Amino acid sequence: MLLHVCCGPCAIYPLKVLQAEGHAVTGYFFNPNIHPYTEYRRREETLSAYAQAEGWPVIFAREYPVEDYLRQVVYREGERCRFCYALRLRQTAGVAKHGGFEAFTTTLLVSPFQKHELIREIATAVAAEYGVPFLYRDFRPGFKEGVAESKRRGMYRQQYCGCLYSEKERYLPKRGGRKTAGEG
Repeated sequence: MLLHVCCGPCAIYPLKVLQAEGHAVTGYFFNPNIHPYTEYRRREETLSAYAQAEGWPVIFAREYPVEDYLRQVVYREGERCRFCYALRLRQTAGVAKHGGFEAFTTTLLVSPFQKHELIREIATAVAAEYGVPFLYRDFRPGFKEGVAESKRRGMYRQQYCGCLYSEKERYLPKRGGRKTAGEG
Protein backbone atom coordinates (compact mmCIF):
# COMPACT_ATOMS: atom_id res chain seq x y z
CA MET A 1 0.00 0.00 0.00
CA LEU A 2 1.31 3.45 -0.90
CA LEU A 3 0.11 6.10 1.53
CA HIS A 4 0.34 9.69 0.33
CA VAL A 5 1.40 11.71 3.37
CA CYS A 6 0.74 15.42 3.80
CA CYS A 7 2.59 15.64 7.13
CA GLY A 8 3.83 13.53 10.03
CA PRO A 9 0.98 14.19 12.48
CA CYS A 10 -1.66 13.28 9.90
CA ALA A 11 0.13 9.98 9.18
CA ILE A 12 -0.16 8.62 12.72
CA TYR A 13 -3.72 7.32 12.70
CA PRO A 14 -3.97 6.15 9.06
CA LEU A 15 -0.69 4.25 9.40
CA LYS A 16 -1.95 2.54 12.56
CA VAL A 17 -5.25 1.53 10.91
CA LEU A 18 -3.70 0.29 7.68
CA GLN A 19 -1.06 -1.75 9.49
CA ALA A 20 -3.73 -3.21 11.77
CA GLU A 21 -5.61 -4.28 8.62
CA GLY A 22 -2.51 -6.18 7.56
CA HIS A 23 -1.21 -3.82 4.88
CA ALA A 24 2.51 -3.34 4.31
CA VAL A 25 2.52 0.45 4.11
CA THR A 26 5.05 2.71 2.43
CA GLY A 27 4.64 6.45 2.79
CA TYR A 28 5.01 8.96 -0.03
CA PHE A 29 5.67 12.65 0.60
CA PHE A 30 4.78 14.80 -2.41
CA ASN A 31 3.24 18.16 -1.59
CA PRO A 32 4.12 20.99 -3.99
CA ASN A 33 1.21 23.00 -2.57
CA ILE A 34 3.05 23.65 0.68
CA HIS A 35 4.36 27.18 0.86
CA PRO A 36 6.75 28.70 1.75
CA TYR A 37 9.62 26.29 1.15
CA THR A 38 10.70 26.57 4.80
CA GLU A 39 7.29 25.21 5.81
CA TYR A 40 7.65 22.40 3.28
CA ARG A 41 11.06 21.46 4.71
CA ARG A 42 9.78 21.57 8.29
CA ARG A 43 6.96 19.17 7.47
CA GLU A 44 9.33 16.93 5.52
CA GLU A 45 11.79 16.82 8.43
CA THR A 46 9.02 16.08 10.94
CA LEU A 47 7.77 13.19 8.81
CA SER A 48 11.30 11.90 8.33
CA ALA A 49 11.93 11.84 12.09
CA TYR A 50 8.60 10.10 12.72
CA ALA A 51 9.25 7.51 10.00
CA GLN A 52 12.71 6.82 11.37
CA ALA A 53 11.36 6.40 14.91
CA GLU A 54 8.71 3.96 13.64
CA GLY A 55 11.00 2.09 11.24
CA TRP A 56 8.52 3.02 8.52
CA PRO A 57 9.64 3.31 4.89
CA VAL A 58 8.77 6.64 3.30
CA ILE A 59 9.60 7.84 -0.19
CA PHE A 60 10.36 11.55 -0.35
CA ALA A 61 9.82 13.15 -3.74
CA ARG A 62 13.03 14.74 -4.99
CA GLU A 63 11.18 17.51 -6.76
CA TYR A 64 9.27 20.45 -5.29
CA PRO A 65 7.24 21.66 -8.29
CA VAL A 66 5.49 24.54 -6.55
CA GLU A 67 5.29 26.26 -9.95
CA ASP A 68 3.11 23.43 -11.30
CA TYR A 69 0.73 23.83 -8.38
CA LEU A 70 0.56 27.62 -8.79
CA ARG A 71 0.03 27.41 -12.58
CA GLN A 72 -2.96 25.14 -12.03
CA VAL A 73 -4.52 27.28 -9.32
CA VAL A 74 -3.97 30.88 -10.43
CA TYR A 75 -7.25 32.51 -11.50
CA ARG A 76 -9.08 29.44 -10.17
CA GLU A 77 -8.48 30.00 -6.48
CA GLY A 78 -12.06 29.04 -5.62
CA GLU A 79 -11.32 25.56 -6.99
CA ARG A 80 -7.79 25.35 -5.62
CA CYS A 81 -8.43 22.26 -3.49
CA ARG A 82 -9.63 20.30 -6.54
CA PHE A 83 -6.41 21.09 -8.43
CA CYS A 84 -4.25 20.49 -5.39
CA TYR A 85 -5.76 17.09 -4.62
CA ALA A 86 -5.59 16.04 -8.26
CA LEU A 87 -1.93 17.02 -8.59
CA ARG A 88 -0.87 15.13 -5.48
CA LEU A 89 -3.07 12.07 -5.98
CA ARG A 90 -2.16 11.72 -9.66
CA GLN A 91 1.54 11.75 -8.73
CA THR A 92 0.90 9.22 -5.96
CA ALA A 93 -1.00 6.89 -8.29
CA GLY A 94 1.86 7.10 -10.80
CA VAL A 95 4.41 6.17 -8.15
CA ALA A 96 2.13 3.36 -6.96
CA LYS A 97 1.81 1.97 -10.47
CA HIS A 98 5.52 2.16 -11.31
CA GLY A 99 6.50 0.88 -7.87
CA GLY A 100 4.26 -2.18 -8.09
CA PHE A 101 2.04 -1.21 -5.15
CA GLU A 102 -1.32 -2.95 -4.94
CA ALA A 103 -3.21 0.24 -4.04
CA PHE A 104 -2.85 3.79 -2.77
CA THR A 105 -4.61 6.06 -0.29
CA THR A 106 -3.93 9.37 1.45
CA THR A 107 -3.61 10.90 4.90
CA LEU A 108 -5.74 13.78 3.64
CA LEU A 109 -8.69 11.57 4.64
CA VAL A 110 -7.90 12.02 8.34
CA SER A 111 -8.53 15.76 8.52
CA PRO A 112 -12.00 17.10 9.23
CA PHE A 113 -10.81 20.32 7.56
CA GLN A 114 -10.26 18.76 4.13
CA LYS A 115 -12.96 18.28 1.48
CA HIS A 116 -13.43 14.59 2.06
CA GLU A 117 -15.89 13.75 -0.71
CA LEU A 118 -13.86 15.72 -3.25
CA ILE A 119 -10.74 13.75 -2.28
CA ARG A 120 -12.63 10.50 -2.71
CA GLU A 121 -14.05 11.58 -6.09
CA ILE A 122 -10.66 12.64 -7.45
CA ALA A 123 -8.80 9.63 -6.07
CA THR A 124 -11.34 7.26 -7.58
CA ALA A 125 -10.96 8.91 -11.00
CA VAL A 126 -7.16 8.90 -10.74
CA ALA A 127 -7.22 5.22 -9.75
CA ALA A 128 -9.15 4.40 -12.93
CA GLU A 129 -6.77 6.53 -15.01
CA TYR A 130 -3.67 4.76 -13.68
CA GLY A 131 -5.11 1.28 -13.17
CA VAL A 132 -4.14 1.20 -9.49
CA PRO A 133 -6.93 0.77 -6.92
CA PHE A 134 -7.65 3.57 -4.47
CA LEU A 135 -8.29 2.28 -0.95
CA TYR A 136 -10.92 4.49 0.61
CA ARG A 137 -10.98 4.85 4.37
CA ASP A 138 -12.63 7.56 6.43
CA PHE A 139 -9.86 8.18 8.93
CA ARG A 140 -11.57 11.22 10.50
CA PRO A 141 -12.73 9.33 13.62
CA GLY A 142 -9.04 9.03 14.58
CA PHE A 143 -8.13 12.68 14.00
CA LYS A 144 -8.11 13.61 17.71
CA GLU A 145 -6.12 10.48 18.55
CA GLY A 146 -3.49 11.46 15.99
CA VAL A 147 -3.38 15.02 17.34
CA ALA A 148 -2.90 13.79 20.90
CA GLU A 149 -0.14 11.38 19.87
CA SER A 150 1.67 14.02 17.83
CA LYS A 151 1.57 16.40 20.80
CA ARG A 152 2.82 13.65 23.10
CA ARG A 153 5.75 13.10 20.72
CA GLY A 154 6.47 16.84 20.45
CA MET A 155 5.98 16.82 16.68
CA TYR A 156 5.72 20.04 14.71
CA ARG A 157 2.05 20.75 14.05
CA GLN A 158 1.23 23.25 11.34
CA GLN A 159 -1.65 25.69 11.60
CA TYR A 160 -2.82 25.67 7.97
CA CYS A 161 -3.18 23.10 5.19
CA GLY A 162 -0.02 24.25 3.47
CA CYS A 163 -0.96 26.42 0.53
CA LEU A 164 -0.36 30.13 0.30
CA TYR A 165 -4.10 30.77 0.22
CA SER A 166 -4.86 28.81 3.38
CA GLU A 167 -1.96 30.50 5.15
CA LYS A 168 -3.45 33.87 4.23
CA GLU A 169 -6.90 32.79 5.45
CA ARG A 170 -5.42 31.50 8.70
CA TYR A 171 -3.31 34.51 9.62
CA LEU A 172 -4.74 37.58 7.85
CA PRO A 173 -7.68 39.07 9.71
CA LYS A 174 -10.80 39.38 7.60
CA ARG A 175 -11.83 42.98 7.00
CA GLY A 176 -15.31 44.30 6.55
CA GLY A 177 -16.88 40.94 5.74
CA ARG A 178 -14.78 40.62 2.60
CA LYS A 179 -14.38 36.99 1.51
CA THR A 180 -11.05 35.49 0.61
CA ALA A 181 -10.38 32.92 -2.10
CA GLY A 182 -11.83 29.53 -1.29
CA GLU A 183 -14.66 30.83 0.89
CA GLY A 184 -18.25 30.13 -0.09
